[in-house]
Amino acid sequence: MKRKYERRHSRWYEMLLLGLGIHVLMGLPLVIMLPSLERWGWGFWHYLPDVRSNTLIAIGLAFMATALTLRRMSRFPGAQLAANIMPTVTFAFLIAVALLLFTREGYTRQVLFGGYLVSLAWFYLGYFISRRFRKPKLALVPFGEVRQLIGTRRADIRLLERPDLEKMRVDGVVADLRAQDLPAEWEMFLARCTLSHIPVYHVRQVAESISGRVKIDHLSENEFGSLLPSLFYVGFKRVIDYIGALLLLPILLPVMLIIAAAIKLDSKGPVFFLQPRMGYRARPFLMYKFRSMYHDMSGEDFTISEDDPRITRVGRVIRKYRLDELPQIFNILKSEMSFIGPRPESVALSEWYEVDVPFFSYRHVVRPGITGWAQVEQGYAAQVKGMVKKLQYDFYYIKHFSLWLDVLIILKTVRILFTGFGAR
Repeated sequence: MKRKYERRHSRWYEMLLLGLGIHVLMGLPLVIMLPSLERWGWGFWHYLPDVRSNTLIAIGLAFMATALTLRRMSRFPGAQLAANIMPTVTFAFLIAVALLLFTREGYTRQVLFGGYLVSLAWFYLGYFISRRFRKPKLALVPFGEVRQLIGTRRADIRLLERPDLEKMRVDGVVADLRAQDLPAEWEMFLARCTLSHIPVYHVRQVAESISGRVKIDHLSENEFGSLLPSLFYVGFKRVIDYIGALLLLPILLPVMLIIAAAIKLDSKGPVFFLQPRMGYRARPFLMYKFRSMYHDMSGEDFTISEDDPRITRVGRVIRKYRLDELPQIFNILKSEMSFIGPRPESVALSEWYEVDVPFFSYRHVVRPGITGWAQVEQGYAAQVKGMVKKLQYDFYYIKHFSLWLDVLIILKTVRILFTGFGAR
């Protein structure tokens, strides 16, 4: 007897609840109408001068940008959507205000702020209503390497005992498609799932999406070549880096002067620490940092531990909140670094890692960054064991090199600045 399975989230009310289109069609009129009615009254649409139309367009664009950004970011592991709603909505509306000010177009602040508040309420409401549907539910075919997924908290994993979903509805079926001992009845089961429009995933693909890492031993020759980043986004990102650095420089200079004075008063030695690092396309460059260690103490090229005696009192503070990295804005202006990318290692450590860590040099295919996917997920790593894991995060970043992943990294970095996670 042929069985037909039903995919999770395939019923009309689930598609209505979770679909981006319906979410926008219901939310967009709400965030535009409520603040407009409160300020201008019923029938405001009969009279729309430039001030009103500019305000409504700004609210609509900010809402659409937020909806698309949150949807794209939710695909990455550890996105923590609830924590990202407020900063994403805030940033979208700030960009809208900046554009209005730059073009010198009039707008109504009260209505725009009302649209901001209604947007926050709408996205949080959507999150709490659909929260129970967001955790993926996966069925595992019990052969090969699939058991490595059991125990993760980022997915609802069900290990199948026989080749049948029965009445269970899942987001997908996971199998080791390269397993040598996969029986014929299980192959037929996977075919039935495909015919029922239930996705069948290879275990390595799912492991990467859950962990946020691409394991080195999973890189076949063809896949390794497919990790080349988009040249269009490489160029676009370079332009954004340069403009962002120019805009931030006047704001950061006073902060940097205060830090420089504190370093000078705390211990003897230069304010800046210049170290040769391996950069884009394996070209060495001098990376600028505020000095956080005593000038007359020698040691390894990396921080030994959190209690490293070489670190000064001021150094502990600026390291915890990543303030020692601020001078790297000059590296960005010199095209040596980006705001986001794999963290550059010293030339000496890079030569060591290239001997002990396979494919280490491939991380130089994109510009190194002040912050990156490995930093927000793992923190700093120095020893080879930690570097292998860090490299797996770097490969994931290169494989998913995109604006949406960069936005997620920025949001996570902002939280790190207030918590000090991963600092050393």
